[in-house]
Amino acid sequence: MTKTKGLARRELGKAALLAAACLAVPVLQAQTKPEKNRLVLAVGGKSTLHHLPLTIADQLGYFRAEGLELEISDVQTSLRATQAVSSGAAHVCAGTYEQVLGLQAKNQWFQAFVVQARTPQIALGVSTRSMPNYKTPSDLKGKKIGIAPSDAASYMVVNSLLARARLSSSEVNFLEFSSTATALGALRSGQIDAISYADPVMTMLEQKGDIKIVADTRTLKGAVEVFGGAMPSASLFAPSEFIQKNPNTCQALTNAIVHALKWLQTAGPGDIIKTVPDAYLLGDRALYLACFEQLRESISPDGLMPEDAARTALLALLRFNQPIQGYKIDLSRTYSNEFARRAKGRFKA
Repeated sequence: MTKTKGLARRELGKAALLAAACLAVPVLQAQTKPEKNRLVLAVGGKSTLHHLPLTIADQLGYFRAEGLELEISDVQTSLRATQAVSSGAAHVCAGTYEQVLGLQAKNQWFQAFVVQARTPQIALGVSTRSMPNYKTPSDLKGKKIGIAPSDAASYMVVNSLLARARLSSSEVNFLEFSSTATALGALRSGQIDAISYADPVMTMLEQKGDIKIVADTRTLKGAVEVFGGAMPSASLFAPSEFIQKNPNTCQALTNAIVHALKWLQTAGPGDIIKTVPDAYLLGDRALYLACFEQLRESISPDGLMPEDAARTALLALLRFNQPIQGYKIDLSRTYSNEFARRAKGRFKA
């Protein structure tokens, strides 16, 4: 074989590998403008710390800077946000990653394309009044545990803890509370013995000495202790078909979120107070900032989904979600890191 032919064959090999790689991920069009510059994003609880990166991107004009006119529709829960996209009322959803897994089990093919939070930001606390002598998860047997409705993470934290004591979810009593005030009242009045909830409820109860935290996914260390690894949560996701048809739009959305994640890496208390709307501050700036500092490290630094984190989420979901147990989930189709990688390179996140 001549040297020229060898070089030609190697170049053809490289071209073939490149072509195969291009088939696996959405291909950005030559133009930089989004295919859809006007779109609706449904979110479950925009004012929560869970979706703080989305709020920052919106408040600082990062979506507009990417050429997007984004309408953010707050439908209160992640489940409703997903339903809004499925029904065509919204194009993209800001919700929890485990929802994407559940949707695939229903033959609805969605894909997460940028991660906002790398832990569920849920804590489980036992009442210092009704369970002052709590020592191990086995002490939860027969107890009443308050959780947030339509929030799989509230269940998953409890069930992961129960699994350590070889207990099942049927051996405790779950009660759902849809509002912060109701959840607080139930714990303080003794209606429940423990609570699995997000902030500000948990920080508020902890500060007042009403609970002892026994499982905490507001930190990376705590999430690893509960789930055995990083556990992705708040993400932006959309139907796979939408992502394939609108890669520039998804890149623009990702750029805005990663830009916000970069900003949050160095933001101080003053920056947060100036940027977050007053209505989101819970009427108590000090409490909001305490919550932010508590879960700060849970915020994704760059929007990327670690492969092991996706697997951890699936294993956690399988512990209690019976419909998903008989379905083989293809993790590779539940998320894409291509958009976040590009954004990370651009913003040095």
